[in-house]
Amino acid sequence: MIVACIGLIIGLVMGLTGAGGGILAVPALVYSQGWSMQQAMPVALLAVTSGAMIGSLEGFSKGLVRYRAAIVMALAGAVPTWLGVQLAHRLSQTWLMGMFALVLLLAAARLAVQLKQDETCEDNKTALARINQQTGRFDWTPRTGALIASIGSVAGLMTGLLGVGGGFIIVPMLRQFTNLSMHGAVATSLFFITLVGSMGVGSALLHGVRLPLVLSAVFVAATIAGMLAARRLISHLPPRIVQQAFIALLCCVAFSLLWRATH
Repeated sequence: MIVACIGLIIGLVMGLTGAGGGILAVPALVYSQGWSMQQAMPVALLAVTSGAMIGSLEGFSKGLVRYRAAIVMALAGAVPTWLGVQLAHRLSQTWLMGMFALVLLLAAARLAVQLKQDETCEDNKTALARINQQTGRFDWTPRTGALIASIGSVAGLMTGLLGVGGGFIIVPMLRQFTNLSMHGAVATSLFFITLVGSMGVGSALLHGVRLPLVLSAVFVAATIAGMLAARRLISHLPPRIVQQAFIALLCCVAFSLLWRATH
C-alpha cells in the first residue's frame, strides 16, 4: 500500500509538471523501503519511464510532442546515460545523496526564476532555437541541433547517474532557450523520458540489476494511474500554484537528503 501511494503521487506530479517523477521516487523508495540509492534507482526509473510513455501518447494525440527534438536529445544522451550508470556504481551513498540534493536545489532555483517570467510570451525574441509559427516545428539549423543535443546530453547523464528521467532539466531548458510553449515542452520532455528512461533501465539490467517483480509492478501501475488522473486534473488547476507547490516539495526533499547524508 505504501508503494502504491508513492507511485500514485509520483504519477500525479509527473502529469502536472512534466518533471519530478524520478526526483521524488528515488528518495521515497529509499525512505519507505530502507533501500540504498543504487537499489531504488532502477525501480524508480522503470516506473517513471512507464508513466512518461502514457503521458507522451496523449501529447502525440494533441500534436504537442516535438518528436525530432526528443529523438536528437535521446541519441545525444545515450552515451552520457551509460556513463552515469557506471559512475553511480562507483560513488558512495553519501556522495550520491549529496549530489541528488544539489540537483534538487538547482532545479528548484530554476523553476523559481521561471515563475517570474511571463508565460504568455511564447515567441521569445532571444530564443536560440525557434519554433516556426506556420509549421509548429523547430527551424533546424546547426545552432538548433547543437542546443538540443546539449540539453539531451546533460539530461542523459542525470538519468544514468541519479535514476531520474531528466524532465526537471529538459522542461526549464527548453523554456529558457527556445520559444516552445509550456505544454509542448512538457509533452516533448515526457517523450524524451520514455526513450532515455528505457535505455537507462536496459543498461541497469545488463549490469546485473535485479528488480523486485511484484513491488515494481505495483509501483509502475500506481504511477500510470497517477499520470492518467493528473492529465485530467491539469486543466482545472492554476499552473502557478502547482509550480510553487512543486518547488517547495523539491526543497523539502533536498534538505532531508542533506540531513541524512551528513548524519
